[in-house]
Amino acid sequence: MTTLLLNKPFGVLSQFTLEEGSRWRCLSDFVDVPKVYAAGRLDADSEGLLILTSNGKLQQRLTDPRFGHWRSYWAQVEGTPSIEQLQQLRDGVVIQGRHTLPAKAQLLQGEDQPQLADRTPPIRYRAAIPTSWLQLSLTEGRNRQVRRMTAAVGLPTLRLVRCWIDLMDQGPPLDLTGLEPGEWRSVTSAEQERLNRLISSRTTPAPRWGGHRRG
Repeated sequence: MTTLLLNKPFGVLSQFTLEEGSRWRCLSDFVDVPKVYAAGRLDADSEGLLILTSNGKLQQRLTDPRFGHWRSYWAQVEGTPSIEQLQQLRDGVVIQGRHTLPAKAQLLQGEDQPQLADRTPPIRYRAAIPTSWLQLSLTEGRNRQVRRMTAAVGLPTLRLVRCWIDLMDQGPPLDLTGLEPGEWRSVTSAEQERLNRLISSRTTPAPRWGGHRRG
C-alpha cells in the first residue's frame, strides 16, 4: 500500500486529470507517484492536508460518513467573531436545509494564529473590515461545509486550510508539519501501521472531544 500526505495548494483539484477547459490545476502537477488517489477531497479554492492512497479500503474508510473522524481547518474569516457566533458554530447551524453536527470552534489569536505564506492569488482585502483566524473541527464532510457554516453566522470565509486529520486511535493527528504548499511525503512506518489498524477495525469509533495540538 502506498500512502502519501500532500499539502494541496490553492487552485488545485483533488484529482489527477482535468476536464477540457478547466481553469484549475490537478494533482499530477505535483505528485508523480502512480496509482494513488485522494481519500476525501478539498475544493480547488481550499488548501492543506490531503491523503493520497493506492488502497481502496483505506480510501473508503476515510470517506465513509459512518466512520466520522475529526478534520480540522484554519479559516480566515471576514470580521471578528463574537462568543455567540463561536457557540453557534459549536452547536451546529442549518445549511442546505440540514443541521450540522456539533463541532469545535475557537478563535486563534497572537502566536496561535497559523504562520502561512501569503496566498496566490491573495485573499479579498477591505481596509474597513478586519479579518480573523478560526480553527474549526468537524466530523462530517458535506459540500463546502466550513464556508457555508461561517457564512451562516455572518463570518464569510476568505481562506481555508485543512491542517490535520485525526485517525481516532488515540495517536497524534496526521498534519502538515514540514510540508510547504505543493510538497508531499510518504507516511512513516508508524503512521502506516496505524492506517493498517484502521482498515482492519470493524467497529465504528466514537469521535473524541479532547483537545489536540494544532497541525
